[in-house]
Amino acid sequence: MMSLDYRLVNVFTRGTEALSGNPLCVFENGAALDERTMQALARQLNLSETTFILPSSRANARVRIFTPSYEMPFAGHPTLGTAHVCRALGLGGNELTLEMKAGVIPVSAETDRWTLQANAPHWREVAEPRATIAAMLGLEPRDIGERPLWVSTGREQLLVPLTTEDAVRRARPQPDALDRFKSEEGGSMAYVFAPRGTSDSTRRQFLRARFFFPQGPAVLEDPATGSATANLGGWCLALARGLPCRFEIAQGEQCQRPSILFLDVEPDRRVRVSGDVIELGRGTLTI
Repeated sequence: MMSLDYRLVNVFTRGTEALSGNPLCVFENGAALDERTMQALARQLNLSETTFILPSSRANARVRIFTPSYEMPFAGHPTLGTAHVCRALGLGGNELTLEMKAGVIPVSAETDRWTLQANAPHWREVAEPRATIAAMLGLEPRDIGERPLWVSTGREQLLVPLTTEDAVRRARPQPDALDRFKSEEGGSMAYVFAPRGTSDSTRRQFLRARFFFPQGPAVLEDPATGSATANLGGWCLALARGLPCRFEIAQGEQCQRPSILFLDVEPDRRVRVSGDVIELGRGTLTI
């Protein structure tokens, strides 16, 4: 028998609302586990992602990230949530690095707001015409905004700007159509976003966003997607937007998990994603 200590956290919470944001399970020590067992544990917990902390010779910790179905090289909310647990375990302080399959990611904190610095992005054009993209999303061509792109800061995703916040709310991706849009890793994921105003006090532009991905015959929605937020930073660079770009992004409205994410694209082209983390509980799992 093996006992495994874990913690449950919510990442990208809306302020101090404990049951907002995106849930994550972090196993404190995965050194004794093989890949098959890690995948089985992630399937058992059935959260969007589960992470395992391992020793690293290159960073404060090595982290492996699993969905219920497969391992991921990088994802935003697992990075920030795992960093929060690493600090609590004494593996680092408010400045630490995490070794992912996508590379070593610097992470920092001010109290419980964590920030990751994403890898340098790369992007490519979308081959399908705007009408096909709109039909895939259950929208009209006039709802599609400026220059959809495939973007990657560690995991390639389809980014589709929409013209209005209403269009973001109306999006209803069609499973068969979404499956025909393939990333360089072979996945089918779409991130849609649109402006929702500007904050005078923080100079941040407010956005509304949603992230869709297939699971079996259905299309599911993620409540808060840090990797897609980082890719949005890459989209800003691809379009040569004036820097710095600063956004506050609301996500998760339609799946009853309100979330807030912060994106900063700095004048030196660094992409930084931030969000608040709350620990909900901890326990031991015996296998």
